[in-house]
Amino acid sequence: MTGFLDNVLNGLALGSVYALVALGFVIIFKASGVINFAHGSLLLLGGYLTAVLHEDLGFAGALAVAVLATAAVAGLMDRFLLQAGEQDPQAAHVQTIVTIGVDIVLLTDLSRRIGGDLLTLGDPWGDSVSGLGPITVADSRLAAIVVSAVVIGAVFALFRYTNWGLALRASAEDMEAAALMGVRLVRMRTLAWCLAGGLAALAAVFLAAFPAPGLERTTGQIALKAFPAAILGGMASPPGALAGSLLIGLTEALVAGYQSELHVLGEGFGDVAPYAVMVLVLLVRPNGLFGAKGAARV
Repeated sequence: MTGFLDNVLNGLALGSVYALVALGFVIIFKASGVINFAHGSLLLLGGYLTAVLHEDLGFAGALAVAVLATAAVAGLMDRFLLQAGEQDPQAAHVQTIVTIGVDIVLLTDLSRRIGGDLLTLGDPWGDSVSGLGPITVADSRLAAIVVSAVVIGAVFALFRYTNWGLALRASAEDMEAAALMGVRLVRMRTLAWCLAGGLAALAAVFLAAFPAPGLERTTGQIALKAFPAAILGGMASPPGALAGSLLIGLTEALVAGYQSELHVLGEGFGDVAPYAVMVLVLLVRPNGLFGAKGAARV
């Protein structure tokens, strides 16, 4: 029973971090209709900046600079690369392909800088652990749950109670009507990309913290596990991104914890388990857990 509780708590911690990344996918998709395949590279950029700056600025200062810098890079990428061409609904497909090219460029440069090193981010939790009754859990996992809950709650409040959140929801429903009603689509979209970039940089801290060995050039690939979480919940649904992320995190942790009992599925089944869950859910709910069916007029 203790092992099960350990796995559940680790799954919740992983899911909360995946939620930061998945929420970035959803925010960008709602604002622009683009699936950002460079999101993993933005996450790696945020982690790398934190790693190289923490000795001079301290952890908090390095993280603040990394979040702001990654947000700025995401916003500039959207403003001057993706929005440079035609602004019509069909352009989103082309812009999605452009993000693949941006991902290759960013990942190549960051991989060259990191090389084969394992970088530490100077986080205050280190390798310390705490006991919660019969459960022993890394302090970084507890911090991930608390910080993610606070940040995600703030983002949801931003959606609900600010003019920008209202503009984002309006443009997601009908971009042309929102523009006619005075919504500044360019500004709204750029801010959405900045927010998603900042969330990715924050997630990098917890993905590289103990019990992970540190930040490496493949850390950005972990963001791909948040992609099925966003698909599961429905690409335009922030609550769905949260629910999908928790489901993916729990699945990954439970599969890893009971790998010996699941050996018939292969030793690497934990790596594909998130995608297997995504496929199974989509067979039943093609639009995702919280996705709505689109209405078509004929």
